[in-house]
Amino acid sequence: MNITVVGGTGYAGAAIVAEAAGRGHEVTSLSRSVPATPVDGVRYVQGEVLEGDALVTAVRGADVVVGALSPRGALEGHLAEAYGRIIELAQAEGARFVLVGGWSTLRLEEGGPRVADTDQVPAEFAGEAREVAALVPALQGTPESFDWLLVSPAATFGAFNPGERRGEYRVGGEVAIFDAEGGSHVSGADFALAVVDEIEKGAHRREQIGIAY
Repeated sequence: MNITVVGGTGYAGAAIVAEAAGRGHEVTSLSRSVPATPVDGVRYVQGEVLEGDALVTAVRGADVVVGALSPRGALEGHLAEAYGRIIELAQAEGARFVLVGGWSTLRLEEGGPRVADTDQVPAEFAGEAREVAALVPALQGTPESFDWLLVSPAATFGAFNPGERRGEYRVGGEVAIFDAEGGSHVSGADFALAVVDEIEKGAHRREQIGIAY
């Protein structure tokens, strides 16, 4: 498949790019900068999501568009605008859209609030969490013909805790998954494994899933 990863040099995006390219997919990565060590076979497009034609160039011809952006830097306060443009282009291409959300978009219990809407998110990350969580109703409001998926990682997912590849993971719904010790973990490599597995299998459509051990 032709897979475009918007935010393809960030922590999650880079892992997904590497996993997809390693399986033989045609991968395009869009980001503000190119990596010091590019992945063989990947087409890197450098540019801004909200300015210029880089996004149009990166999405053109895609079968799947993966969004792996964070509301930081120039995108702080503008994440909805950025993803609105990405979704519009994905719809025009007839591409499936896979959004990488944060753990705080999940719920702790069925019918409960999303973590982002509680006081369990540290104050310094609360604004970012709410900005990402606000994307969920926007996705749900798209036409039924639009194939999207929201994939949320475990609580400890991030560059600060890369972990190791186990080659395994569990898939849940919008309620967070915890292990027997009450932890919520997944490595970058295994999260990418889960995302690309989902891209290939298409087991979920227009819904949210969580990935953890």
